[in-house]
Amino acid sequence: MHPQTDIRKDSTSAYGYTPTAWVGILMFVLFTLTTILHFLQSIRYRMWFLLWTTVVAGILESIGWAGRLWSSYNVLANVAFSMQIICTIIGPTPLIAANFVILGHIIRRLGQQYSRLSARWYTIIFVVCDIISLVVQALGGAAAAAAANNHKSPTSGSDIMLAGIIFQTAAITLYMLLAMEFFLRYFYDRPIRGRDIVNTGYALDSKMKQMIAALAFSSLCFYVRTWYRCIELGDGWEGTIIHTQRYFVIMDAVMIALAMWTLNIFHPARLLGYGTEWRADKSISMQNVQAQDSETTVGMGFSDQGEPKYPQ
Repeated sequence: MHPQTDIRKDSTSAYGYTPTAWVGILMFVLFTLTTILHFLQSIRYRMWFLLWTTVVAGILESIGWAGRLWSSYNVLANVAFSMQIICTIIGPTPLIAANFVILGHIIRRLGQQYSRLSARWYTIIFVVCDIISLVVQALGGAAAAAAANNHKSPTSGSDIMLAGIIFQTAAITLYMLLAMEFFLRYFYDRPIRGRDIVNTGYALDSKMKQMIAALAFSSLCFYVRTWYRCIELGDGWEGTIIHTQRYFVIMDAVMIALAMWTLNIFHPARLLGYGTEWRADKSISMQNVQAQDSETTVGMGFSDQGEPKYPQ
């Protein structure tokens, strides 16, 4: 990208610079292609949850980058600015929800006795956190865009977005810590005490290893992006970070594009089976499922009857 667009501030532009056209074209094409591919893969493999996660994320990113591309030709277009700020801030959120669902399924296959949360509660808790983050970021993005378009200070909207990003970062940090604990317990065969030991019939084969590696890389890309957004918004609407184009392109757009393309290449259906097989696997380890899903009683060391179980 032209270095002047990163260094010279344009007081007439809400960006602080004029977005570079070729970057907009490149990212729009990359996000559009990965979205189309995710849509086709979701239909072919009957992986319906990917329609409302990766596909929605890709659509939002494509709209956001269409707005930035539009801005590169007309930097004063208010609609274009609103498109990019709202869609690029909330776009990646549905993507991480896909990672939550995939990890929950891996837990179900490798053994819920190694996980602090059951597969079901893992998905519920973190997807709800994702939805809360999405709503907060969307409200903040809309407020910031409206203020900027009316030549008013977007600080209030930016602060709302920052709150949503911080909440999302905290949720992802917890998700990654719990995931690491699960895999460490699995590798060292250290199930959580008080949990029923269930043989699921699945092993850590080469495809499962590929899926775990892809999931870890995708989650790391998203984690880098959330921290960048925290720093960017924390620096302020008039700060150097938000007015430097290459930071946004590398730390936000490239990270999310890598995460999306990684799941295209290492697709969960190709590595773990079609959607029909995933739905059938929900019956795995359903023995004493109430106890497995009752995280409060298990976490406090009590059985479903209120009697003490083994200490954690």
